[in-house]
Amino acid sequence: MAVLGRGTAYGSCSLLHALGAGYGASLSLDLPAKVMIRDSPDRQEIVDPHGLLDAVKATWTEAGLPFGEEYHWMVRSEVPMGMGLKSSSAVAAAAVLALAEATETSLEIAQVVELAVRAQIAAGCTVTGSVDDTWAAVTPGWKVVNPQVPIEEGIALEGLWPEPEEWAVFIVERGERTVEIDPQSFARAQMNFQKALVAIQQGALDNALTENGRGVALSTQDQIGRKICNDLLVWGARCAGISGSGPSVVFMIPSVNEAAIDRILDTLSGRGLSVFETAIRTE
Repeated sequence: MAVLGRGTAYGSCSLLHALGAGYGASLSLDLPAKVMIRDSPDRQEIVDPHGLLDAVKATWTEAGLPFGEEYHWMVRSEVPMGMGLKSSSAVAAAAVLALAEATETSLEIAQVVELAVRAQIAAGCTVTGSVDDTWAAVTPGWKVVNPQVPIEEGIALEGLWPEPEEWAVFIVERGERTVEIDPQSFARAQMNFQKALVAIQQGALDNALTENGRGVALSTQDQIGRKICNDLLVWGARCAGISGSGPSVVFMIPSVNEAAIDRILDTLSGRGLSVFETAIRTE
């Protein structure tokens, strides 16, 4: 039962939804997804409702890359599925990295992103292509990405979150997404998404996260999510927004504000909401 190859990629949260502005941006978080290639099947059943790993295999072989007959997947992911935290991008990218190691194939990082994006599209688990999410899966920080141009040409802006170690980052889970996403509905929130883009351009990443979340709430008619975000801001969070197309809510607060953090967590718990802490990825 040997491990032939390993790959690790990461979940992320949204700064700019690609359906809203034509450009997407996601911030990489410390939510690892690990994929291994083994010479025997994993005893633990793999949860893969979209057939993403089969799509990775098909995309890999269609690119003319080798795939061993006795390769078996093993997945250990800390990225919640179906919540807007980019679990598909993380698993797809990690699977590509594992295959590269198992087959001793040298890939540029843009090639990893390209293969992972193609697999997600083939599996039907993305509307936009999730190019920004996939970049965030394999590189720290954030990138504003144009998904309509070739991968290596699509990065318009990029950077890191300032002083990430000084921020406490929390996820309000809210279960898996239950509404079907209508791409046309994002047009009604153009003002919010444009504000988010301008905020990124000005380096106000916290404002971008909040404004983007407002746009998503309006586009998906998630009034409860919008109220949670508004309440979090009143309670002391520096920023709060729905991630991806929802339903999870990401909020951040300076880690020195321990009293405010305790108050927020106690209040959310009292409302029956599940929360977990993560961090901004730095390497």
